Amino acid sequence: MLMAQITDIHLGFDPDNPTEFNRKRLDQALKTICAMTPQPDLLLATGDLVDRGDQESYRRLETALSAVPFPVHMCLGNHDLRAPFRKQFPDVPTADGFVQYEVDTPALRLLFLDTLDEGRHGGAFCETRAAWLSARLDENRDKPTILILHHPPVETGIEWMTTHPDEPWVLRLADTVAGHDQVKGMVTGHLHRNISTWWQDISLAICASTAPQVALDLKPIDPDNPDGRNMIVADAPAIGLHWWNGRQLVSHFETAEDHVLLARYDKDLQPLVRALLAERPQ
Repeated sequence: MLMAQITDIHLGFDPDNPTEFNRKRLDQALKTICAMTPQPDLLLATGDLVDRGDQESYRRLETALSAVPFPVHMCLGNHDLRAPFRKQFPDVPTADGFVQYEVDTPALRLLFLDTLDEGRHGGAFCETRAAWLSARLDENRDKPTILILHHPPVETGIEWMTTHPDEPWVLRLADTVAGHDQVKGMVTGHLHRNISTWWQDISLAICASTAPQVALDLKPIDPDNPDGRNMIVADAPAIGLHWWNGRQLVSHFETAEDHVLLARYDKDLQPLVRALLAERPQ
């Protein structure tokens, strides 16, 4: 099973511009995904779908996503607002007022979590949301399950964007997933960088944004001393590809751009391909 991912779209950052930079970057990413072979089975859009939570931006998002020829499943980030999102996308399931739901596929069970705390940058996961997740996990302990959410519950070293491991929502999420070995991976966004790690013995893939990215700088940051460091960079829009091979989730990260081509698979490279494939068990 192959899942594509986009995240941190921030549509409407330039709200009165119908050809805004973030829309162009989104369209570029979607064009790349839709042209892939094999085609993904579905697309994950993991939060900060729009920048200001406004209805018009959600309308434009729906228009952009309408060109995708396979299912699109969304979760919310800290820039989103539930009421306008639900008005624009009434078919997205909710639970107890939160955008939390299950997508059951032949290969995987996907559980989408709502980590939005409106008005706050960081994540949240209250007792109500945790009870929903706990019930879903207890329903089926045998089927491989992937958790999809916006905020990664890990400390990453990018001090001004990172999550503290002792935040209450992180501890609550950890308690909820503890003992559920069917959870094989987590897919998130939020940090505007590609990062892979482990959390609670679960593989965690963080995809970079289609909107401009956060610059990589692991130095401590002083809120009282602007030091001139790079903060935001406009590298090419990012795409995640998560492949479930029947045993584990393998995550690839790509950019939506024209790459410098150095070689094609032709007769000159055929002996190499044959030799490499011959080494594999038959």
